[in-house]
Amino acid sequence: MTNPDPLVLVFEGGAVHDIPSFYAEINRVFMAHEDWQLGHSLDALDDMLYGGYGVLAGHAGATLIWKDIEHSRRALGVETTRAWLQAKLDGNDRFNRPLIAGQLQALDAGKGLTFYQIVMDILAAHPRIKVLTG
Repeated sequence: MTNPDPLVLVFEGGAVHDIPSFYAEINRVFMAHEDWQLGHSLDALDDMLYGGYGVLAGHAGATLIWKDIEHSRRALGVETTRAWLQAKLDGNDRFNRPLIAGQLQALDAGKGLTFYQIVMDILAAHPRIKVLTG
């Protein structure tokens, strides 16, 4: 059964300083009553937004108030994204290295997406989650 009551969530963008702190805030907001945490994975974030677990479970939708979004945008910008992509290239071979290298080249050319932009695209793909900035 779907809960028709409006669900309002507050994301503290000022708490985001890097990718790990972004996921810590995601877990604080969306996984507060779970006995496990969402891993550092954009695929996992996307899956969670479908609403099968966490605070979204059983709700038709939610409003996410993202406070200090500009702080988050800067924290998850080009430098953070470059380091994230480079770490994938420097790590093991489980990532598609040509794809990651291409993303890094696009980022360096000013055409690639930042981690922040990727997160916003993921949120936009879930119309039942309305994002408000505050």
